[in-house]
Amino acid sequence: MPISRNICVVGGAGFIGSHLVDKLIEKGNNVLVLDNFVSGSLENINKKAEWSKFDIRSSPETLALLFKNVQINQVYHLAAEPYIPECFERPREFFEVNAMGTMNVLLACEKADIEKIVYYSSSEVYGTREGKITEETPVFPHSTYAVSKLAGDRLAFTLAKEHKIPVIILRQFNAYGPKETHEYVIPEIISQLSKSDTVHLGNIKAERDFLYVEDAVGMAIELMERGKVGEVYNLGSGTYCSIEQIAKWIAEIMGKKLKIEIDQKKLRPFDVERLWCDNSKIYKTIDYRPKVPFKKGLEKTINWFHKNGQKWGWESK
Repeated sequence: MPISRNICVVGGAGFIGSHLVDKLIEKGNNVLVLDNFVSGSLENINKKAEWSKFDIRSSPETLALLFKNVQINQVYHLAAEPYIPECFERPREFFEVNAMGTMNVLLACEKADIEKIVYYSSSEVYGTREGKITEETPVFPHSTYAVSKLAGDRLAFTLAKEHKIPVIILRQFNAYGPKETHEYVIPEIISQLSKSDTVHLGNIKAERDFLYVEDAVGMAIELMERGKVGEVYNLGSGTYCSIEQIAKWIAEIMGKKLKIEIDQKKLRPFDVERLWCDNSKIYKTIDYRPKVPFKKGLEKTINWFHKNGQKWGWESK
């Protein structure tokens, strides 16, 4: 029988975080969600989870006391300012949350003697690369968001060496699925196609590696158990496709005659053209393999938005 643990998911009201909470509870763990609800939603939190409103810019001592009071064993740290287009307007806030906030979480984990931590970094730290991206690929962040995530990433790496904080760095490539928040590209395409055959998009030639969210959290949970402290692990599908192709597939599934119009306001100043994950390292560490093919995942996502997505602008026709 799996061991039941007391686990804290910092940022557990967000997209990936809430799916992670669901899976941890399904496995019999006790879960505490901490979130400031800026990008996360109370509606996302599993009814069996405990939760508290918390901002990671608070002192490490305050967070450590909370961890001790609930006897937390493990921590997944996903809390972040996550939506890249907003970082151009609020660069300082992104750095305060994603870099200094991460410092606070890690120091709190040290003070509370947390057994193991997974820090969610981002594939955006790599910037544009032609081929598959390994953990040894040089980093080249293209946005304030990516810089702030890389700062947290390297803090985790260094504090694992200097302070023996037991943290694993997970560089998550694009995840997608039900409950995705903000105007990310897949829910945005679904929302626009629910109203007409025309979608307004930015850089449709950009290519990304997409992994269905249930697979992403299944792999992350096993990595917590088997991953090596202080190591970096990429997590993606090992495939990539363009935003244009995704729009075509979604339109096909929804029975729409797609027309794409380029919206200049959606173009990023210094966009990443391609992210393609090399899963070799994580595959040598865990047994879990992605189970949901991309187009099947799109179908599942569209069906979820059809049933639940009015707040994303879904209008059934």
